[in-house]
Order: sequence, then C-alpha cells, then structure tokens
Amino acid sequence: MTDFPEYRYLATETLDEGRIARIMFNRPETRNAQNRGMIVELDDAFRVAEADDACRVVILGGIGPVFSSGHDLGSKAAVAERLGQPDEHPTYRTYGGSYFDGQSGEARYRQEWHFFLDNTLRWRNLRKVTICQVQGPSYLASMMVAWACDFITAAEDAEFADMAATRFGNDHVEYFAHPWEFGIRRAKELLMTGDAIGAEEAYRIGMVSRVFPTDQLTELTLEFAKRISRLPSMTTLMIKEGVNETQDIQGFTNALKAGFSLHHVMQQHWAELHEDHRATAGAAEGFANWREIPLPGLAPKDKP
Repeated sequence: MTDFPEYRYLATETLDEGRIARIMFNRPETRNAQNRGMIVELDDAFRVAEADDACRVVILGGIGPVFSSGHDLGSKAAVAERLGQPDEHPTYRTYGGSYFDGQSGEARYRQEWHFFLDNTLRWRNLRKVTICQVQGPSYLASMMVAWACDFITAAEDAEFADMAATRFGNDHVEYFAHPWEFGIRRAKELLMTGDAIGAEEAYRIGMVSRVFPTDQLTELTLEFAKRISRLPSMTTLMIKEGVNETQDIQGFTNALKAGFSLHHVMQQHWAELHEDHRATAGAAEGFANWREIPLPGLAPKDKP
C-alpha cells in the first residue's frame, strides 16, 4: 500500500484496498495556490504512487472551494521560500536559480523548464492512470496540472481560463497544451480575450471527462476511479501509452517545447524593457496591477 511521507502542503490517502491513491492540495487559505514547496511535494507524491505496484489510479484534487488558483504570486509562504529569504527553498539555489539572483534569462528559463514544463510532462507520462477533480475557478497554472492528468472530472461550478495575455501581457502559461485542449481557433480566442469556459463547455469539447454536482465531486470521482482500477494495470498502461504516443506522433511534446521557448521570448522582451527585469507588461504598457483586474467572465458561447 502506498506509504506517503508527511507533507506540508498536501493531504494524501490510499483507498480501494490500495488500488487508488488520493493526493489533495492542502492550502485552502490561498485557494491552493502553487508555491514551490507544493510543486516539489506534488512531484514527490506522484513518484511515491508511481512506485507502488498496488496503486493503479491516482486522484489529484484540492481541499476547499477551489481546486487551485494557479501559480502562487505573492503569499507569505511563497515570498518566504524565494532566493535569499528566511525560509528559502533549496530549489531556488539550484536548477539555475542562483544565477544573478534570479534576474538572468538563463535562471528564469532553467527554473521554469524544471518546475513548470519538465515536471508537468513527467506527470502526463506517469506510469499510473491519473484523474484530476476540479471545482471552482481553474486558471492559468491550475489548468496545466489538470491537463497533465489522463482524465478531468469537473464540478458544475468549475471554470477554466488562461489570462496570461490580458493580465500580464504574456502569451500563455508554460505548458502550452491549449491548441490540443481547446482546438486551434478556440485557443486563440480564449488566450486573446482571457475569457473562461464552464464545465459543460469543457465537456462538450472533450477537455473534461465527467461533470458532477459540486457537492458530489469527490464521491463520484472516486466511483469513476474505482471503475478504472478494476482493469488490469497493464491494460490501462498500454491504453494510456498508445493514446499518448499517438498524440506525440502528431507533435504534442515538440509543440509544447516550442511553446515554452516562445513564452520565454515573450518574457525576455518585457524583461529587457524594464529596469527591474520584470518579465511581464506593466503600467507603462497600459496594464493595471494584476490584482486589480477583474476575474474573467464566461466566453459568449458559454454563458447560460
């Protein structure tokens, strides 16, 4: 049975006689914003579940009304763990993070490659079936983590949006699966408008596998996981491998790497324009502080 260590930012358990592992983001006070400590712990938890031969399905969710609000851009815990701070996380002094106190393009590129692209691709290819259960607004990096999973179950109140362009003047988040998840023209529309789509629309376009009543999301996701866990692990692994390899033959992984490189061209563009090396657009470019920009509304086609 999966033996998880104690985590600071995650809650974990095993279910269904060890066939199912459940990993839950456990920072409800920040709407489960993804600080570095949480991301590193999530990678470890996935690896622990992957190593356990009894485990067949991994459920990823979030405690509280929101699955995850995306990257943590400013909570006390996130600020305290950055380079040179009292609770500095060791990964900020490795993986290129120590170069020029994080102000160089290399530092930014290597840090984001390891913690926002490579790890997410690794989760996508995990040797277990993964199900992400999403409730509430799922924006930006929250979608990255959900998209890395084999299935997404959504509460009726779930919404999905990437507002990198409309809030920060950037192109998109680091894991550029948008054309695959939304479709080509819809991806352009949603990125350029910052609009959100709801759970039913996400189901209609094939991004979401099931839509459940919000108060039954956890229960019904577990039932869905139990159905999958009854299949032999070799069967589900070969199905997953076949589908993922088909997607890769179509160019998925190479497209993600290209999108990541373009994302850094975009960030370097802003960094060169700003004396403080800030890698996003700001007041000089006509952008308000991101904290003051309203949350996205539903796209016109998706309004009730």
